[in-house]
Order: sequence, then structure tokens, then C-alpha cells
Amino acid sequence: MDLADVSIETVNRASADDAAAVLALAEAAAGVDGAAPLSEQSRLELRHGAPSARELLARDASGIVGFAHLDGADPVDGPAAELFVVPAARGAGLGRALLEAVLAEAARVDERGRLRVWAHGKLPAAGRLAEALDFTAFRELWQMRRVADTPVPEVATPADVRLRTFRPGVDDRAWLALNAKAFAHHPEQGAWTAEDLTRRFAEPWFDPAGFFLAEDAGTGEPLGFHWTKTHPATADSGPLGEVYVVGVDPAAQGRGLGALLTAVGLRHLAERTVDGVPLAEILLYVDADNEPAVKVYTRLGFRVHTVDVMYRR
Repeated sequence: MDLADVSIETVNRASADDAAAVLALAEAAAGVDGAAPLSEQSRLELRHGAPSARELLARDASGIVGFAHLDGADPVDGPAAELFVVPAARGAGLGRALLEAVLAEAARVDERGRLRVWAHGKLPAAGRLAEALDFTAFRELWQMRRVADTPVPEVATPADVRLRTFRPGVDDRAWLALNAKAFAHHPEQGAWTAEDLTRRFAEPWFDPAGFFLAEDAGTGEPLGFHWTKTHPATADSGPLGEVYVVGVDPAAQGRGLGALLTAVGLRHLAERTVDGVPLAEILLYVDADNEPAVKVYTRLGFRVHTVDVMYRR
């Protein structure tokens, strides 16, 4: 590929055809790299649009050969991006050109010119590109996995706590408030809106029977939750379960609700099937420096599977 034949276009929202093409190319890249280049949030914003998002499309005569997603929604930490080059177009400098275009766009949406970039899978080429453009690694996100039918320790439900499943359209507002409190330190999760929730309800994997709430048995006030998820089988893996999000109201911490909700969700996933096939493994994501959580998950049989790195400049 000749870089001179490539153009990079920045749009507020990709067309439906371009979005579908990018998602197909991302899936193909994941098959080569062993890690998906785009997060769930980026894929949803690519499909549905977002006021804070910018999409950068690199094309040559063959079509789209590279893509970057820039999200400028976080006023505290600044814009964040993800990008990839299709495997057949690598080695010609397109990754650097795409990242430089993202830097230029970030300077337009953030007065301080900040930029954070995810490198999924901790691939050596991503590390070399980051170093070449003076980015520094500052965060590692681990994907941990365990065999689905690994025994789960028994955790007693406190007498003043009631467990039930989520009711879409009824519990939405209360859950959003709880989520905001539980992840006040984590804007990627804590800033979810009703639209973020509704979009996930429309995803084919959503199942309210796998969305558990712990509430005060007397007042009905929500105290914590465990939202599970399933993934279909791929060429490299059987169907997977996921500890999608676990959160506890800070005011209710210390009551064992995190352990209780995690156990409930793991047992639920161990009994799930996708297209009639039992789940092979259960995965979750956790920051590498969250030592208490890593210890809990390790005791439950989870082991590090892949590593994502976030760089910043």
C-alpha cells in the first residue's frame, strides 16, 4: 500500500454503510491480533452516533483501510481514542498518520490538547507507535477469565437485603443514580445516561434475567447490582459469559454485597447456554492496579487472559 494514495476523512458520524464496514474490518483485525480493536462503547457510538464523538476514516482505492474513534466527552481527563489499521495495510506508516490526525482533532476539541489512546491486546506495534509520538503508558486493564463451571463459594444474603432481577422501564432511573454513585470515580461507567442504558437493552445479548439487584429489604432502596452478559462462540472460543458490571453504593460498602452479587451472577452464568451450548469461560475486566479486586477475582479462579494499555500525551 502507498500512503500517498490514502485520504483521512473526519466526520461527526459515519454513514450506516461505513459503520457496518468498519465493524466488519474490526472483527477481522481481532481475528488476526487476538484482541478486539474497538470497545463496546466505541462500537455503539459508531452505530448510533454521539455528540462528543468524531470518526476518522482512512481510505484508498480499495475502501476503508484504517479507522479511529475519538470521544471528547470526559472534561476531567480529556479526549480518548481507539484506532486500528486493517492487517493488509499495515507497515506503510498509516498507523502513525492516523494517530497524528487524531492528535490534530483532539487539539480542536480540547483546549489543552490532551489525548488518551487505548491499545487493546498490548501489541508490540502499538507500543512502538506510542513511543514514537511521545505517549506514555499510564493504565493497564486486564481481561481475566475462569472456567464457567468452577465452583463458586457460598455467600449468605444478609437478613436486611433482598435480591431480585432488574425491571427494564421500571428500575432505569434508580439504577442510573446508583451507578453514578458507585462509579463516581470512574466517568467511563458512572456518567451513563438513560440513552446509554436503552441502547444496551436493544442489544441481542441483553437479558434482564441476568441483571441482579440487591436492595434494602425494608425500603426497597437499591444498594448494589451485578449485570451479566453473554458472547456467542467464535472460531477461537466457545460461548463466553461476562461479569459485565458490578457496583455497590459507597454507603452500603462493607456489608459483603459485592461478594454476594458476584457469586449470584457467576452461578447464573454457569447455568447459561448460547444457542444451546454451555458457556466455556466467564470473563471480566479490571484495572491492574485495583489490587483488592484482583485478589478477590484470583481467589474465584480468574486468571489474566489479555492486557489493554492506555497511553496519554
